[in-house]
Amino acid sequence: MDFKEKVAEIFISIETELSMEEALQLIEIPPSADMGDYAVPCFKFAKKYRKSPAAIANDLVEKIGQVNEFEKIESAGPYVNFFVNKEQFAEQVLNRAFEEKEDYGSTNIGEGKTVIVEFSSPNIAKPFHIGHIRSTLIGNAINNIYKYMGYNTVAINHLGDYGTQFGMLISAYMKWGTPEVVEAIEKDPIPELLKLYVRYNQEIEKHPEYQDEARYWFKELEDGNEEALKLWAWFRDVSLKEFNRVYDMFGIKFDSLAGESFYSDKMPAIMDELKEKGLLKDSEGAKIVELSEYGLTDALVEKSDGSTLYVTRDVAAAKYRKDTYDFYKNIYVVGAPQKLHFDQWRKIIDLMGYDWAYDCVHVMFGTVSLEDGTLATRKGRVVFLEDVLNKAIEKTTEIINQRNPNLEDREKVAKQVGIGAVIFQELFNNRIKDYVFSWDKTLSFEGETGPYVQYTYARTCSLLRKADITIDSDVDFSILTNTEAFNVIKKLEGFKTALINAHDKYEPFIVTRYIVGLAQEFNRFYHECPIITDRVEVKKARLLLTLIVNIVLKKGMELLGMEAPEKM
Repeated sequence: MDFKEKVAEIFISIETELSMEEALQLIEIPPSADMGDYAVPCFKFAKKYRKSPAAIANDLVEKIGQVNEFEKIESAGPYVNFFVNKEQFAEQVLNRAFEEKEDYGSTNIGEGKTVIVEFSSPNIAKPFHIGHIRSTLIGNAINNIYKYMGYNTVAINHLGDYGTQFGMLISAYMKWGTPEVVEAIEKDPIPELLKLYVRYNQEIEKHPEYQDEARYWFKELEDGNEEALKLWAWFRDVSLKEFNRVYDMFGIKFDSLAGESFYSDKMPAIMDELKEKGLLKDSEGAKIVELSEYGLTDALVEKSDGSTLYVTRDVAAAKYRKDTYDFYKNIYVVGAPQKLHFDQWRKIIDLMGYDWAYDCVHVMFGTVSLEDGTLATRKGRVVFLEDVLNKAIEKTTEIINQRNPNLEDREKVAKQVGIGAVIFQELFNNRIKDYVFSWDKTLSFEGETGPYVQYTYARTCSLLRKADITIDSDVDFSILTNTEAFNVIKKLEGFKTALINAHDKYEPFIVTRYIVGLAQEFNRFYHECPIITDRVEVKKARLLLTLIVNIVLKKGMELLGMEAPEKM
């Protein structure tokens, strides 16, 4: 039995014109326990009964009477408040969670549907820096959540491995690629390629013709010039080795690394289709799709020299993905500054007559900055993401050495906690918000942080190790009706709702806030209610609750991409 559904059924039995869906949407969770566990506002019925919502609430309470599943049902102003039977509630929630274990909170809403999640997508031969953390971690969490909701997910890293920047690099290498430079690139690829890129951008100011040379070499690359292709493949290979070190640290895996270059041979067909459908217009030798009547700027789809642009490649990529995967949704986790670009190519697909255009979803996010300033790749002012993770591990090691120098597997735990702290801080706020990365906040063991949640999980592991009894769901649930225990159980009951909201809104921070809230409620329970006690029935009931908290905290962290150390 679901208590929320029971409330809905009660209302449907009185307000017969309400559907189950409408009744469920009416139900609210009150802000404090003294206002009940569920509440139904009566404003909706004022027109029908020609009474004040408060009077309607009173009438409804009288009609409902006493219901076994609820301790009491009362009106408070315009609301009907339902107080659940705590013992029944505890039994239902904990029995279900014990039965489902690692599947608790999952659904099958995605069954038979394929969802593509494109995320991370760094540019080859450029630093994998702190600015990439947002797409990488938000996208990975969304992919994990969708998979847990029953979807077949395809994680795509749409690498930036094409474009004029490669013309710049090829041209720079042709000019300054001495044997010493080649050796340096092999040894430390990204910083050395960055030096070439920065130098070329500086030289353009003195030699404007270098800009034309860069365009020339990119066109040669598109046309299959053997020398250009060989250099491009080398830049790509050495870059991927660097990127994969970071992905391994995060534990992130992709199903596809098809980047921009993958679609180079699919562009002519897209250009032909745009022409056939009368969408191409000439503009000073270039080709555009006019979009001004839709409130957008016109989209440049081919330059005057015949080379393509991001927008063309993204149209080709979307069409390829639909043909290959027949996706239900095609999710792009890309920063808010790219909104116009996404609106343009999605409109182009719409104008091409494809009804799946708006199944392509742009999940936007704000920027991340550092306390000591901003990032600028062209000027070489960057902070490598790998350095951030290594520093987090280093700082965590120092904290462990101070607090628990005899901890087993100190290096492994320092890595789990340091990287987990970075992930947690990144996913703690609404994704659209800009935020400043803070070391002190990230690595604090107090308050709403990753280490705090991991420490709570380790505490549950310790309690379960100390248990000298078999933990099962055959317990006296009346023991778990006190305020502290019941608040934990209410929180546990909300896990599925949190996951569905995160899924609906593409918002991992809902899961992050949920698990920190669960950790806080459990710690209050732990401090007020001794768990390892001589009273066997009490110990059994409280250990069952501890086990379910342990399972849900671990699953929540797993969905965010964090590891869960059993000792800290």
